[in-house]
Amino acid sequence: MKRTAIEEFFRRLSERNPHPQTELEYSNPYTLLVAVVLSAQATDVGVNKATRPLFAIADNPAAMVALGEPVVRDYVKTIGLYKTKAANVIKLSQILLDQHGGEVPKRREDLEALPGVGRKTANVVLNTAFGEPTIAVDTHIFRVSNRTGLAPGKDVDAVEQALLKRVPKTYRLNAHHWLILHGRYVCKARKPDCPACIVQDLCDYPAKTLAGE
Repeated sequence: MKRTAIEEFFRRLSERNPHPQTELEYSNPYTLLVAVVLSAQATDVGVNKATRPLFAIADNPAAMVALGEPVVRDYVKTIGLYKTKAANVIKLSQILLDQHGGEVPKRREDLEALPGVGRKTANVVLNTAFGEPTIAVDTHIFRVSNRTGLAPGKDVDAVEQALLKRVPKTYRLNAHHWLILHGRYVCKARKPDCPACIVQDLCDYPAKTLAGE
């Protein structure tokens, strides 16, 4: 996709949704961090159902550690890999208390040192909680970037680096939200809804779907 097309691509997405938000429910950087850790290989809807009652009684590291792993596990048991995730939530909460004064750190290195936190999770927290222009590449962004020709890459790291180079600075802060939502609701995995796509004329995908298909 050419640079002028990329500029127009994000201009349209921005016009349609000027203030995109994550669909994970959270109230502070800590609950966002926990929600993102829980969201690996799970849907945001499923995570939100589990975290609403959990965050109502534990929205900070001290309260979470006080609950204990068995109780946390019971709250998140409807989420895939819940035993490992519950253990990670307790461990990362204790590290936040011991090493960061109970606060979520703003340094990537500190975030990625937490149990259950990889580059994608760190990018989400840095972007959504702290306003850093990072781009967290999930399956939706990977698919949209490759399918449209926006930022092709063989793996998530390659796509992230391509996006950081190609997305105009004006749009970089919100880029990953727009791309996730576009991939989730329009440029879907099994069958993209090209007739409903506001950027379909800019897209390089050769097998566009037609109305009524």
